[in-house]
Amino acid sequence: QVQLVESGGGLVQPGGSLRLSCAAFGSIFSIIDMSWHRQAPGKQRELVAIITSAGSTNYADSVKGRFTISRDNGKNTVYLQMNSLKPEDTAVYYCHVRFHPYWGQGTQVTVSS
Repeated sequence: QVQLVESGGGLVQPGGSLRLSCAAFGSIFSIIDMSWHRQAPGKQRELVAIITSAGSTNYADSVKGRFTISRDNGKNTVYLQMNSLKPEDTAVYYCHVRFHPYWGQGTQVTVSS
């Protein structure tokens, strides 16, 4: 069993930044691949970024160059640094243990002036 707890969402103006955190409990965090996803109202959930256990990363084209995924295995935590935020980034953001049915509860990110 794995429990994921997200934090760091909020309201930010266009062009601003936020950092999301996802703390994992009950797992051998360092050997699992993690990802961030998001779901905007009326849209399907989409993959935002992936980080493997070895630290390799991959990003959706829509966030490439603006978002950075990272991990701290000592703290069992994965992060999503979001810069140059746009209104279209508004969504509920979820962290996920790849290849397993474990999801966080979601954290709301709203980009608006």
